[in-house]
Amino acid sequence: MKIRKMKAKASLFLLSMMAFVMAMGTVIAEPLTGVEGETQSMIIIGCALSMGIAGIGSAMGLMLAGSSAVAVTGEKPDLFGKCLVFQVLPMTQAVYGLLTAILLMMGAGLLGGAGNANLSNPMLGISAIGIGLVVGLTGISAANQGQVASSSIAATARNPDVAARGIIYTVMPETIAIFGLLVGILLMTGLGLL
Repeated sequence: MKIRKMKAKASLFLLSMMAFVMAMGTVIAEPLTGVEGETQSMIIIGCALSMGIAGIGSAMGLMLAGSSAVAVTGEKPDLFGKCLVFQVLPMTQAVYGLLTAILLMMGAGLLGGAGNANLSNPMLGISAIGIGLVVGLTGISAANQGQVASSSIAATARNPDVAARGIIYTVMPETIAIFGLLVGILLMTGLGLL
């Protein structure tokens, strides 16, 4: 009986996903050819760079902070909430990379609808690669943020009252990524991608 219910739920889920994909068919953009297609391809590379590099930085930061968090909560389970806050902070740089990729895709018309950008200008694609690099490379700051978070977790294990100060220290390396995101958004605006 349980297997039958699970199969019914799985079938319903698959049917729902198929309906969703079919409904999205009208929103999905067609790839372009010629100069516009080349520009679109370079914008896709910019998306990959922003998300990929920032994602690697965030993964390293999460690993550093997470290792300390696991060690501390193994001995002091009551500090789980405070350790979790420290551990997730380096993830924000990946969010900045994702946001940049989404904005670039929207500007290029890759997320449905017509994009704002003039894709016949090949410099736009090269600029998108630069935007991806700015956001991605500043997103590497998440690795450093993870190191500070790891130290803050260790300090909180010794004295839970210093957690708020540790959060302030942990957020400081993120300002570099915020600057990178700001530059990326300003460039997208200036280039007509937004």
